This record gives sequence, C-alpha cells and structure tokens, in this order.
Amino acid sequence: MDENLPEALTVGEVASLVGVSVRTLHHWDAIDLVRPQGRTSAGYRTYSATDVARMHRVLVYRELGFSLAKIAALLDDPDVDEAGQLQQQRTLLHERIDALQRMADAVDRMIVSDAAGVSLTAQQQAEIFGTGWREDWAEDARERWGASEQWAEFERRAAALSQEERERLSKDGEALYEKLATAKRDGIRPGSTAANRLVEGHREMIGQMFDCSRSMHVLLGRMFVDDERFREYFDSLEQGLATWLSASIDANAREHGVNPAEVVWE
Repeated sequence: MDENLPEALTVGEVASLVGVSVRTLHHWDAIDLVRPQGRTSAGYRTYSATDVARMHRVLVYRELGFSLAKIAALLDDPDVDEAGQLQQQRTLLHERIDALQRMADAVDRMIVSDAAGVSLTAQQQAEIFGTGWREDWAEDARERWGASEQWAEFERRAAALSQEERERLSKDGEALYEKLATAKRDGIRPGSTAANRLVEGHREMIGQMFDCSRSMHVLLGRMFVDDERFREYFDSLEQGLATWLSASIDANAREHGVNPAEVVWE
C-alpha cells in the first residue's frame, strides 16, 4: 500500500493513476473485482490506497493472461499466501519479459537481414535441417516457391534465428524423425492416434519456419515420395518411411476434414 496516496481518490483520479479507463473501473466495481470502499459527503464512491494496491495486482494478473474471474478467485482466497503469491507474480513477469526480449531480438535480426537481403548460407541450412540436408534442395525450393508468401516468411524467420536456435531446431528435427522411423518400424498404422500425434508434431515443426496448413502438409508429404532425393533421405532412416509419412499425413488431414485429393497450396 502506498502511504503517500491521499486517503480518498475519485474514480477519475484512480483511472489516471493506474492507466485504465473510468468505464473499466465501473466494470470492476460491478463484478466485485475492485470495489471502492469510501464515499464522499455527496455520496460518490472513493478509492483508498488499499483499493489501488489491489488494482495493481489485478493489472499484473491481467497482463499475464488471467481471466477476471480467475483473478478475483486468487485475490479473495483466504488461504493464499500473499507473499508467495507476489513472488510467483514476479517470476511470471520475468518469464514474460524474457520471452518478449527474445522476440525483440529476433525482430532486430529480421530487420538487419531484410535490409541486407541476407539468404541462408549452406552452413546455416545444415544447422537448421541437419547434416542430411542438401544445398540443392534449397535451390529447387527457391525455384518452386520463391515467389510465394510462405517462402518469404520462411526466409525471414530462418535469417532471424541465432546459431543456438538453428542448432536446437536441427536436434529437435532429428529426434522427431527418429520417432517417425521407430513408429514405422513398430508397425504403427497411418491414421492411428499415435501416427496422427507424430504427424501433427511434424507439421508444428515446419510451422516454426512458416505457417503450414494441413493442405500444404499433404503436398509436402507427396514431395517426400515423388522427389527421389527426399525419398532416399527418409528411407535411409527407415525403409519405406517416405511413403508411410505421406500416407500418415493424408490420414491426419482427413481426420481434420481435409480431402487430400483436393488440396492446393493454401
């Protein structure tokens, strides 16, 4: 509680002090989230320093994504350790700050890359896609999709990655492909819950580089089979993996209402 605050603040004064609208304060009052405890001689409600301190707690939780109902439950729970709660809020805020800083750093790298027209070097490609990556795949992909929105998005995101992030993507990719190979080896059927879960993981991995719809995923799966180089790579991990992965991608797409026979790149 701030002892320097006046004993009674009007709704307008509090709105200016904490940076929310008068309408928001009226709403918080109506739902019993923050109710002003005092009144002026004319009958208007006023806020105390304790009320303002509660508002700041509300703002912290709201910034962390909590619903107003959840915030009210947390603040009004008599069994909650207030000191521990504040420490938890501080930890969550620092995690949020760290995440935002990483995003800001990535944007900075993207700005520099865009300004310089930077494309990924062969070494950077290998760091992202693993040692099995072939530089001519990137050239073919650029010729095929270079004018697409997804390719521009891919190059922006890829160029913004730090070396550590590229290496992490590579390790995550190798681990996922090993799981896919094991699933094929163990006789997991395309369309099964286990196969669908792995396929969604594969699509999410691609989604770190560009937004990959299930229709796009189906088309990529076909390329894994039709392009000899991709087929050889996947089949080197497990014989028949390229065909199994493509079939699993198709089955997962059907599960989500996408007809593989009618897909387009969108």
